[in-house]
Amino acid sequence: MTKPMTELDSVPLFAKLSHTQRAAIAGVSRVVTYPPETRLFDEGGLADQCWVVVSGCIVVDAAAPGSGRDRVGVQSIGPGELVGWSWLVPPYRWHFGATVVSPTRAVVVDTAALRDLADEDPSFGYQLSLILIDALLNRLQATRIRMLDLSRNPL
Repeated sequence: MTKPMTELDSVPLFAKLSHTQRAAIAGVSRVVTYPPETRLFDEGGLADQCWVVVSGCIVVDAAAPGSGRDRVGVQSIGPGELVGWSWLVPPYRWHFGATVVSPTRAVVVDTAALRDLADEDPSFGYQLSLILIDALLNRLQATRIRMLDLSRNPL
């Protein structure tokens, strides 16, 4: 079984973190393999984990009332990318949902423990915040593009 540190050392997302900071994240993480169609989380649920995709694909989705569908895919997340940023800000609830769409390996991070680490080391917390803001901006941009596409091509 691969250890989280081995996986995290090769993720460009964490390139600006020191080896010690990546080791701290690895210490509150585990590597998990998911089959397709695994539902990771739903909008409104408790955001207590985040995932760094090692291989495979996860689709982030949003509720789509009135569209004739339960959910609409917003963004595909692949290797080296982060799924889940809602754990950073209270009340720690998911703003989207996510489903595994192909066999996926991911580093799963215990975010309550990660928040504690960030609180203990403000420099580390700042670096984590920058990583999460980047993920948030990517999600916002993907959502905007997807909503424009849906408004032009409903069903």
